[in-house]
Amino acid sequence: QVQLAESGGGSVQPGGSLSVSCAASGDFWCMGWYRQAPGQEREGIALSARGGTIEDYADSVRDRFRIFRDNAKNTLTLQMNNLKSEDSALYYCAADTRRECGVRVQAIRAYNSWSQGTQVTVSS
Repeated sequence: QVQLAESGGGSVQPGGSLSVSCAASGDFWCMGWYRQAPGQEREGIALSARGGTIEDYADSVRDRFRIFRDNAKNTLTLQMNNLKSEDSALYYCAADTRRECGVRVQAIRAYNSWSQGTQVTVSS
């Protein structure tokens, strides 16, 4: 396992942009984000794996969200553009130090390290 420090998030109007970053205390094979809104199921939305050679995005965020990596700092940033009210949720990053970690967003829930979460609110 690794320790994850998440930062960013906040509030923005629909159509705006926000970013959330996740810094790991050590190396990892996979890192991604999932989100959970009140009364909703947890949803894996984006991941980067194998040093950035593999990425996967949920259909709900594809073409709006993008992951940027800083391998030297073991940090990933999720850039979120054209935000919608339905993107409002608590966002968690998760990482996995195991080589066999899953590389589809559905696998994020099984990763072995998690952040404390940060709130993203999209509202006019």
